[in-house]
Amino acid sequence: MTTNRPASSPTPADQPAGGAAFLLAQLGTHAAERFAQRIAAIDLTPPQAGLLRLLARTPGRSQRELADDLGMPPNRFVPFADKLEERGLIERRRNTEDRRLYALHLTDQGRALLADLRQVARTHEQELCAPLSPEEHQQLTAMLTRIAAHEGLTPGVHPGYRRVR
Repeated sequence: MTTNRPASSPTPADQPAGGAAFLLAQLGTHAAERFAQRIAAIDLTPPQAGLLRLLARTPGRSQRELADDLGMPPNRFVPFADKLEERGLIERRRNTEDRRLYALHLTDQGRALLADLRQVARTHEQELCAPLSPEEHQQLTAMLTRIAAHEGLTPGVHPGYRRVR
């Protein structure tokens, strides 16, 4: 019996189970877990890495602004930042415009750890996307960026930070 299906068309058995949304969730979970394992080697958690990256891009922001950007309740953010300050990675300085607020900044030690974090992230990206050509990698990144923007996600901020304790 012949079919009208083109030879290059996948059969139902060849198609991924669950579609694009499932694959995004599956790969996202896998990538997040693998990234967490990788940065544990430099003594960071994903939320800590996120804050360091955010402070590198926008230093001197208030704790409240940073908590809002991370989607983290302020009462959780303060002890979270305390741990990074105790490690000497960030410092609080009085906000020059409003002395009631503290502005957070990376320390020299924090910037050094951020350099290590960037190398780990590059390796993670390269290994995860190894099956793709450079053009496919660019296309995938562009498509995922569009989807994230459509969903209202903050660029560079993992939505899981809302649950940080």
